[in-house]
Amino acid sequence: MTERTTRHRLQIATVLQQFIDTQVLPGTGVAPAKFWKGVDAIVADLAPKNIALLAERERLQTELDSWHAAHPGPINMSDTAAPNSMSAYRAFLEQIGYLVPAPKKARITTTQVDAELAIQAGPQLVVPILNARYALNAANSRWGSLYDALYGTDVIDEAKGCEKVGKKGGYNPKRGAKVIAYARHVLDRTAPLRKGSHVDSVGYRIKDGKLAVKLLDGSNTSLQTPAQLVGYQGDAKAPSSVLLQHNGLHLDIIINRSTPIGASDPAGVCDLVLEAALSTILDLEDSIAAVDADDKVLAYSNWLGILQGTLTESVTKGSKTFTRGLNADRLYTPPAGKGKPVVLHGRSLMFVRNVGHLMTNPAILYTDKAGVTREIPEGILDAVVTTTIAMHDLKRTAKDGIRNSRKGSVYIVKPKMHGPVEVAFANELFGRVEKMLGLRDSTVKLGIMDEERRTSVNLKACIGAAASRVAFINTGFLDRTGDEMHSAMQGGAMIRKGDMKTSAWIQAYERNNVLVGLACGLRGKAQIGKGMWAMPDLMKDMLKQKIAHPLAGANTAWVPSPTGATLHALHYHQVLVSEVQKEMEKINADKQRDNLLTGLLQVPVAASKNWSAAEIQQELDNNAQGILGYVVRWIDQGVGCSKVPDIHNVALMEDRATLRISSQHMANWLHHGVASAAQIKETFERMAAVVDQQNAGDPLYKNMAGHFDTSMAYMAACDLVFKGLSQPSGYTEPLLHGWRLKVKAAAKAVAV
Repeated sequence: MTERTTRHRLQIATVLQQFIDTQVLPGTGVAPAKFWKGVDAIVADLAPKNIALLAERERLQTELDSWHAAHPGPINMSDTAAPNSMSAYRAFLEQIGYLVPAPKKARITTTQVDAELAIQAGPQLVVPILNARYALNAANSRWGSLYDALYGTDVIDEAKGCEKVGKKGGYNPKRGAKVIAYARHVLDRTAPLRKGSHVDSVGYRIKDGKLAVKLLDGSNTSLQTPAQLVGYQGDAKAPSSVLLQHNGLHLDIIINRSTPIGASDPAGVCDLVLEAALSTILDLEDSIAAVDADDKVLAYSNWLGILQGTLTESVTKGSKTFTRGLNADRLYTPPAGKGKPVVLHGRSLMFVRNVGHLMTNPAILYTDKAGVTREIPEGILDAVVTTTIAMHDLKRTAKDGIRNSRKGSVYIVKPKMHGPVEVAFANELFGRVEKMLGLRDSTVKLGIMDEERRTSVNLKACIGAAASRVAFINTGFLDRTGDEMHSAMQGGAMIRKGDMKTSAWIQAYERNNVLVGLACGLRGKAQIGKGMWAMPDLMKDMLKQKIAHPLAGANTAWVPSPTGATLHALHYHQVLVSEVQKEMEKINADKQRDNLLTGLLQVPVAASKNWSAAEIQQELDNNAQGILGYVVRWIDQGVGCSKVPDIHNVALMEDRATLRISSQHMANWLHHGVASAAQIKETFERMAAVVDQQNAGDPLYKNMAGHFDTSMAYMAACDLVFKGLSQPSGYTEPLLHGWRLKVKAAAKAVAV
């Protein structure tokens, strides 16, 4: 039994109550009595509204199910008089309140937004907040070594003697030479010289407030644009660091002839450090497994440690163990050599992603007006606690050292909201929390994840519902695909999962997000983001493909690692996103609305089930293997996001969004007779053995094959498919949470 402490109508897990009273509230100026009285009032007033929003989701889904069952197949795009034509479908969606009129004017009025979101364009990381090491690595990935990123990834080919490990072991000078050449060409593109090339540089120094570069032929040159020099470290005649700026991002030439790399470099350059992950989302949602008070306290304590600047983690590499903490700010001498130092933020700007409106959590129980004891809506819990924790950052000054927001804002991403009414609820919730804590209105800035269908088709209205808070919008292709499947579940068998990427709605979705964001005034005030690169080991492909995101007008995009952030930063040197956005603003988003809606509302139902038996089995194998590979770690070990090998042993970043797609796809094919229950059961059993083998090196892993009646992870995976149709919006959280709680309870029982 969970030990609980009663405050008003709340029964709080004592571990959470003590954490808040003794660790969170001291230093905020908010007394425990006032805090819990305020939480009690918020829950009493807003929990019923939260429940009503979820009931509305179910009503709309019931309407969609009935319509699609009566009009099976794809939407008829050629016959406007057909009962399943696009015009008929849109009329139906308007009639049931799913599609609402777009407001004529909806422009954000957000103020006090930090430059990393409002002005700069660059990569963004998303990391599980339960893992302190990941959180620290992400926070410190504001600056990344280009030399390390190139040397350690497939961007530099290993052919012709350029392997990562040299013939004598360790560093390979031949590979290193390719890395150095690559980095010098980056400098030529971003900070060109008046004559010659950085490739031929043999010395850098600061003279008369300008960068002087000595070349191999003995001549001297300087930057084509002298203002690109921002500052330096060390002696002006022999600087240890030269700081340049391009497209709003910084590049730091590190010079040290006492290092092995610097000693062999004619100019003594030992690295090129790039400003990389401008912002990071510490995630309480899709990438973690947090099901009770103990999990929530660990997550909240890491958020507290990040914002207080006290979070540390012991790290062991080889035979060395050291303590990792947050990086300090970076200080440089201004070019003229006098005046105030140039101070650059040493860490990513931190968001925290709260959970959506769906889930509840047993960390706090409350009694409603009818006398029924319920779990607190987890989104309300997150809003209250994460904002209260952020007060520690709000109260810090420049003299206090490490800070997150220099503008006095709290950045919270809110995922999985369905339409403007749900965004308005989030706006109301944050307003109530601000009032309870004595914060100014709209201190909390909102990140809207455009990842549910009802949000996509009503995006302008969604932004308008929180116009003073919006600091971020982002597409979420994976969750959006899962919602697409569930929304049209009764319409027929879905196309194959791989074909979803070329669906008609995808292109419209990505374009609509940027055009609406710009029409609502986000340029220069907020972020417009794009989704994750899911293959962390394939950086060469990422460099080729992910430039599409800044070219599409997004001033941030997600990457799976600090190394990915350093490499993706190169794209923002190739594309000046603000200029792309200015051109896109010339497009009238309102006039484009009809065409975009036509694309957005095309459902990915197959016209016919003409797949071969081999193709069907291939799809089932792919889905089942992915489901099992992710769920077994989630349920048995509480790992919410990790590199999971796919059926071809390619490591993919998996989270609940990818799980939602795979499970809904299998549930759909089962429902429409593409595959039988027996075939799916056989597939799961066969793939369990594959996943067991892939995890053979994990000492904590528990095999599923041969334990189908006792492995809770295996049973959870099966439930996601066989109970998939009844899951709210196709979400995986209710089933995952239920099974994870059983595993934790069983472990406690054994311990006792």
